[in-house]
Amino acid sequence: MANTPQARKRIRRNATRTVVNKNRVSRIRTLVKKVELALIAGDKAAATTAMAAMQPELARGVAKGVVHKNTAARKFSRLTKRLSALA
Repeated sequence: MANTPQARKRIRRNATRTVVNKNRVSRIRTLVKKVELALIAGDKAAATTAMAAMQPELARGVAKGVVHKNTAARKFSRLTKRLSALA
């Protein structure tokens, strides 16, 4: 158990940050899934709209440190390639 006031505060802070980060990652996964489902369905308009919503959220995840930069680049690259091939 934490003994110092600083360690106690750290535990509280870590708990709140964990909740925020889990929500952020969950939101990113949901948006990626929406793009993938639109691509599978072959709906280019819906996929383009979902991609436009996903890109800034993914970039925000990188900026906040919940997603690695290369992971985000890889996801975006692969989805963009699939969207281009849909035409």
